[in-house]
Amino acid sequence: MLCVAMPFVMQAQEEVAVAAEQTADVTPAQPTFLFGYFSYDKVLKSMPDYAQVQADMETLRKQYDSEAKRAEDEFNRKYEDFLEGQHDFAPSILKKRQNELQDILDRNVAFRQEAQRLLNQAEQEALAPLKAKIATALQQLAAIRNYAFVLNTDGDALPYVDATRGEDINDTLQTILQGGGT
Repeated sequence: MLCVAMPFVMQAQEEVAVAAEQTADVTPAQPTFLFGYFSYDKVLKSMPDYAQVQADMETLRKQYDSEAKRAEDEFNRKYEDFLEGQHDFAPSILKKRQNELQDILDRNVAFRQEAQRLLNQAEQEALAPLKAKIATALQQLAAIRNYAFVLNTDGDALPYVDATRGEDINDTLQTILQGGGT
């Protein structure tokens, strides 16, 4: 009986060994994924509306600078008047004029700080629609090209890219945002 069963056992062992070899040779496939990368600043600055935003910001900046210059000129005029008359002023008038000058100076400094804050806020508000367009275009392009993620290369954030897995999408995004297709 043992002699009759032996060939079946040997055949079964060979089949198990072959199956084990085949399983060892086949490694589970690593999921491959692609990603895109681009320069946010480059794409933003290439948008047609960006130039208009910058022109509007320059106009607003000039208005604030003009007002700051006017206030500075007023301060300088009052300071010169103060210097010319300080020897003739009674102590209480001298103190009052010094306080007025200090108040004007403080208001001018506060105005410049507030103007800078308002300029920053205006720029963020003006760029918001452009940034929304970029976000929408990125989402659409990533979905079409099946990217796992998209990276921003600005600020040396991406010092190395494997070109077989990543794709530079600067030109594609610029085309999309300028009214072209994918």
